[in-house]
Formats: sequence, structure tokens, C-alpha cells
Amino acid sequence: MSSIDENTVQTETPIAWRDSDTAWMRHALALAARAEFEDDEIPVGAVLVDADGHVLGEGWNRNIGDHDPTAHAEIVAMRAAGQAVGNHRLIGCTLYVTLEPCAMCAMAMIHARVARVVYAASDPKTGAAGSVFDLLGDPRHNHRVEMQGGLLAADASAMLTNYFRRKRGKPLL
Repeated sequence: MSSIDENTVQTETPIAWRDSDTAWMRHALALAARAEFEDDEIPVGAVLVDADGHVLGEGWNRNIGDHDPTAHAEIVAMRAAGQAVGNHRLIGCTLYVTLEPCAMCAMAMIHARVARVVYAASDPKTGAAGSVFDLLGDPRHNHRVEMQGGLLAADASAMLTNYFRRKRGKPLL
């Protein structure tokens, strides 16, 4: 890998996205829009899909409205999936999320045995999939989650930026 600047890392080979990755990330982006426009929450959406391509759980940030600091999009989706399958293990599943998971969400994925996470925008302040921490790939854990980031990152970043600009009364980009 080579650095372009302090916040961007360029890989030598492009990521090989799976055929369905873009469609699922667009679904997660639609959920993020619901967070913002239906619930006035920070626009982060997540969808958890099993190996056969069936949605097991989905969600968006609900921590403000639910008064629940743990109600991040990933946690909401994993809770719904656990209820749907009747198990706390989500083996073989892929989680698509519009923002790089934080430490809490990353550890929940490890405990749930999620196989893979695909995220859109990196989080240079609290990202735990490589930006600040690499909890998902830490060899000290008894499970590692395959991770790929950057899919539709510009769309997710613009949504987040405009949400905060709107909150601060600044013109949208």
C-alpha cells in the first residue's frame, strides 16, 4: 500500500467486489436516508445478508430517538437477524454498512461470528476496521471478520457531510 495523503491509502490492486455488493450497499444507503429523513438520525444504514442472499436483518441508526447509545445501524440489523434466525450466531453472513464500524459494532460482529463486512465510507475518528483500530482482523480474537471498505464511499460521505451541514445551518455540498 502507498499513502496518497494522511487520510487516504491507495492499494496496489483494486478490490474485487462481488456481483451483489453494489446492490446491497445501495440498499444500505436507502436505509441511511430513512434514518435522516424519517427519524432525524445520523444517516447510517446496515443490512445483514446470509450466504444465499436473503436479508436476515436491516436497520439504521436509532440511538437518538430510542435513547439507546448502542442502537447503531449494525447493532439494530444484527439484533433483528438474531431474532429472525433464533440464534446469536450469524455465521456465513455479510453485513453491508454505510460507515466503517466503530469498536462496539466491530466487537459485536466478532461475537456474532459475522463472516464479512462491506462498508462505504471510512471513519477517521472512530473506525475499527482499519482507520483507527483494526479490531476485525486482530489475530488475538477467536474470530476474524473479512472486511472490505470504500464501496460507494462518495455517496455515503456526501450523505453524512450534508446531514451535519444541514444541522449546522451551512449550505449543502
